[in-house]
Amino acid sequence: MTDTPSTAPVVDVLCVGAGFSGLYAAYKAAEQGWTFAGFETAPDVGGTWYWNTYPGARCDVESVYYSYSFSEELQQEWTWSERFAPQAEILSYINHVADRFGLRRHFRFNSRVVAADWLPQEHLWEVTLDSGDTRRGRYLLAGSGGLSTPKDFDVPGLENFTGLTVSTSRWTISVDDLAGKRVAVIGTGSSGVQCIPLIAEVAQHLTVFQRTPNYVFPARNAPLPAETVAEIKSKYPAIREECRQSPGGIPDRPVTDCAFDVSDAERQERYERAYERSGFLGVGAEFADLLTDPAANETAAEFVRQKIRQIVHDPRTASLLEPRFHPLGAKRSCFGTDFYETFNRPNVSLVSLRDEPIATMTSGGIITESGSYDVDAIVLAIGFDAFTGPLYALNVTTPQAGRLQDAWRDGVRTYLGVMTAGFPNFFMIAGPQSPALASNVVVTIEQAVDWIADLIAHAKEEGGDVIEATTEAQDDWVTITEATVNQTLYATTDSWYRGSNVTGKPTTFMGYVGGVGKYRRMCTEIAKRGYPGVRIGGEAVAPGIGRIDEEIA
Repeated sequence: MTDTPSTAPVVDVLCVGAGFSGLYAAYKAAEQGWTFAGFETAPDVGGTWYWNTYPGARCDVESVYYSYSFSEELQQEWTWSERFAPQAEILSYINHVADRFGLRRHFRFNSRVVAADWLPQEHLWEVTLDSGDTRRGRYLLAGSGGLSTPKDFDVPGLENFTGLTVSTSRWTISVDDLAGKRVAVIGTGSSGVQCIPLIAEVAQHLTVFQRTPNYVFPARNAPLPAETVAEIKSKYPAIREECRQSPGGIPDRPVTDCAFDVSDAERQERYERAYERSGFLGVGAEFADLLTDPAANETAAEFVRQKIRQIVHDPRTASLLEPRFHPLGAKRSCFGTDFYETFNRPNVSLVSLRDEPIATMTSGGIITESGSYDVDAIVLAIGFDAFTGPLYALNVTTPQAGRLQDAWRDGVRTYLGVMTAGFPNFFMIAGPQSPALASNVVVTIEQAVDWIADLIAHAKEEGGDVIEATTEAQDDWVTITEATVNQTLYATTDSWYRGSNVTGKPTTFMGYVGGVGKYRRMCTEIAKRGYPGVRIGGEAVAPGIGRIDEEIA
């Protein structure tokens, strides 16, 4: 039976997505006593971790931090097995959370939201599902994730290929299905880095097509000793608070000295120790100026290139793998196991798409501008239409502003990465221009959901049922995010951080890089001051986000 506005009950909160964001939103709504209806495209919970099942898939943030902090009981009862748990374990964790807190009952699965329309007279959102069913609610939360909409393959001729084609973002086969085949992997971002070594082990021959070489660090993954787990669990409250106040949402290792404050020998020695330590507090975080001073950054970048030359036997292949087109850290660094070592295998070869772009494909191969490559299977590791892709797929529309993609025609504009002017009662969890892009996203998700819930509760207390960011406050936040990123080397590089990986997408840096801790302190201060920049029930508190940014350390 199709739900219609006359038969389906109006709920307090509508939410898209049943991953980390949606599940916590459901938990928070239940805690507040609000009615909630969630919608998930997949058959079950998990979000990104439901779909990303390619060989070697795992998070690049340590699992003891890449997990919820809202329940001490949950923290104590769940034990991670590895430093970087594999996809299956992360999905098991998400399932455990859904079961433990009875969250599945709040969601309708196998249901894609294809439209979301604001009804100004009723002060309600109406979502339309791919089944044609509709549902209405007071507030609409987008918990659809920043990396959940696969990027389209923008090279002609893929339709000509008659062999096996699979995408890392929608993996549908076993790695054994590639055994004995001539395999092409297109892309050397995180998913490519993780799957290439495992595919190489079974393929007759693997050809890697690389456009931009990345900085790839050894993950140093290992089982977590029982004593380490026990120590973390005994200190979890303090660890979580450190994560919340840190720059990146993980326990910080503050450094104040700069790369040229020390001798060449000491700098090399420190990079060596950081390389062994690895992780996001590794080489790229060893000195305070590596993301602001190009010359300092080059010392770290060259250290990585030296490692590549030491590992990869063939000088030409090593040279192609050396990252020289962007500073270290300006794009997301990758963490893998035996990635560079894999290119020493006799059944692995590398093609630089900068030197010979793909021209087209045939039924049994790939044609570049310089040659042809016979393959039986193609693995697309080409990434995502990050942050805006999942939002635009919802077709969020208001009479005032039109569709969200039209309002952002010239680039993303948000208030705190949570709200956007012209779209009342619409909230983005860990959205564009929030710290999600450059942080442990679970920390950002929990903070966003808590802040949104507090704002809704505040509005209810004030007797207002319409909440909207003002254009002035939004302009201030855009200015702050741009000014912050322009102080860094992020501003020098085209990447998915800017939407540059999607043809025709306006280039806007998709994150706030002033730090998770500073962002949280700003949001807390905004709440204390009665939410400046937010119009509640038609009334707006005087703007002041710019001054708050200056006041918060």
